[in-house]
Amino acid sequence: MPGDTTARPCPGPVPAHPRASAVRARLHRRLARARAHPVAYALVLALAAGLLVLAGPGTGGAGAVSVCQGRPTRTVSFATGELRLYRTRHYACALVLAKRPGAPRPMRVTLQPRGGRAAVVGGRWGRQAGPVTVHALNRCVRASATVSGRSVSTGWILC
Repeated sequence: MPGDTTARPCPGPVPAHPRASAVRARLHRRLARARAHPVAYALVLALAAGLLVLAGPGTGGAGAVSVCQGRPTRTVSFATGELRLYRTRHYACALVLAKRPGAPRPMRVTLQPRGGRAAVVGGRWGRQAGPVTVHALNRCVRASATVSGRSVSTGWILC
């Protein structure tokens, strides 16, 4: 009721699914059996660890999922890195990846739409700088990237 300020007790715990206790009991029995045989237990643990490694997150290689939205439109390689450009209908996005990830080094990525102000991200990173996103609906863009003093620049592209 709207004006009622009396305290009401919280509802009790949600009852577990009727089969949950049976499943838990079965798991405990299997685990106890596996612990009784240390070799089998070690084998199960090694198998589980191997599956986690295979199904875990990527290693950060060239086929890694990008942080930019859109489809990849251009990749420009240079001595110390790689400039990647992505495009959606309304936006353009750029990032620079180091060829040899490791210790932090100076990196910078710039993306400018024609007739607009450039967006810049710079600093010291070990793997990538960016992403940088600009509004580029029906506009050309130009991008530049620097990794450890080596740089690359594009002309007006993605027109």
